[in-house]
Parts: sequence; C-alpha cells; structure tokens
Amino acid sequence: MSRIAGVFSALRDQGRQALIPFITAGDPSRAVTLPLMHAMVEAGADIIELGVPFSDPMADGPVIQRASERSLQHHTSLHDVIDMVTEFRTIDPDTPVVLMGYLNPLEVMGYAAFAEAASAAGVDGVLTVDLPPEEAEGFVETMKAHQLDPIFLLAPTSHRARIERITAAASGFVYYVSLKGVTGAGHLSLDSVRDKLAEIRSCTELPVGVGFGIKDAETAAAMSKLADAVVVGSALVSHIEANLEHPQQAIAEIKALLGEMRSAMDAG
Repeated sequence: MSRIAGVFSALRDQGRQALIPFITAGDPSRAVTLPLMHAMVEAGADIIELGVPFSDPMADGPVIQRASERSLQHHTSLHDVIDMVTEFRTIDPDTPVVLMGYLNPLEVMGYAAFAEAASAAGVDGVLTVDLPPEEAEGFVETMKAHQLDPIFLLAPTSHRARIERITAAASGFVYYVSLKGVTGAGHLSLDSVRDKLAEIRSCTELPVGVGFGIKDAETAAAMSKLADAVVVGSALVSHIEANLEHPQQAIAEIKALLGEMRSAMDAG
C-alpha cells in the first residue's frame, strides 16, 4: 500500500478527513521550505502538496503566481525540489508528499529520470496541472512503474465521460477544483460541490480532495463534511507574502491557521 493510500485508509477508519496544505518550494527561500513542511505536519497536515515553481502557470491565481516568481528568483529547480524531499525524509518518513506543478520541467528532465529521482527521494505522487489524460498514457505508466501516484484535476465542467477517463488514469486520490477559475478566487458553493462529488464518486472509489476556495477554518470544516480531503494553498501562501522579511512569523501564522482548520475539521 502506498503512503497516500495508507493515510486515507487510516483516516477513513478514524472517521476523519485529510488536510492537505500547499506551499511553493523555495518560497520565500529554500532555507524556509523544510522547516515549514515540518511545521505543517506538526499542525495536523496529513499530506503535503509541494509546488514546483514554474514561469508560466495557468491554474494559479496571483498569490501563488507571485510565490513561483519569488522562488525562481532564487533559481529553484525541479532537482532542488526533489532534494528538499530527500532531506525532509531524513526526519519524516511517513507524511506523503505530492509534487504539484506543470509538465514542462518534467519533460525537460525526462519522465523516466524524473520518476526514478522522485521515487528515490521519497515523493509519493505527482500532479501535473496541464497534462490531460488523453496525452498522459506514457507519463502514467512511467510514474506507476516507480510507485508514484499520478494525480489529476477534475473541474465543475467535467462531464461524466471525462470523469471516468480521468479517474481511470489516476491513483492515490483525485483533486476536484471547486471553482471555475484560478486558485484563491471566487465564492465556494457547497451545494454545487456536494452535487459534483456525488457524480465523481459514482465513477470511482478513489478519495476525492477539494481545493480552490478553502480560506479559513470554517470553510475547511464545511468542506470536510463533503470531501475526503481539504486542500488549502493561497490562504497559506498569503502569510508568506505578508512576512517576507520575517519567515519565522510566516511559519507561526501558517501553523496556527492549519491548527485551527484541523481542529474545526475534527470537531465537525
């Protein structure tokens, strides 16, 4: 059983849902990423989504776009991100890590070389925002051959045939984008999410995580009543942006917010 599957199985037995925070690797500096990852686990994170910085993001809103820009100013590469996971694993052998980003850096490195390095480092899953399932066969085969879960996005506009195609290619979990638009934007409609999750679950037994609109403990708790996992990104990265000269303050604020979300989810 993979680390991701193991986490969801254990949480299911406990009647709890996964809390999945996102940060961009190397933001505000490479030295901050590892302490922040460990702090998020201490605050109750079950799985970490670690963003691979990219110059031309298409799904990320302005908050996460700027995080990528800051990271790239330090020349953070895909190799650097993999090295961060290697170092994370020297202290934490259990918390799953999913790399989230765009296809270009993986293609430059090569699927096989990336999969081998990522697996050796202790990466558990890969979410490539701009890789549709129609073009993912070789990618999926290579990732699964190296025990990496290929994770795909589903959208409010995904029709049933597409949901079936995406979930057939995915493993670990699927990520439902709750809003039409980019990260951190729009108003979250719980009724719309509830209806779409019912359709998705009729097509797959994979856990379903929901993101793009989780801003605070209240929305995290409400979403945890519907989804198997709650994904939060922009709300965390905004604390980094507000404390660029004081990274320890950013870590403290992110840890506090995640702790509030974890408590609210568990109390629900």
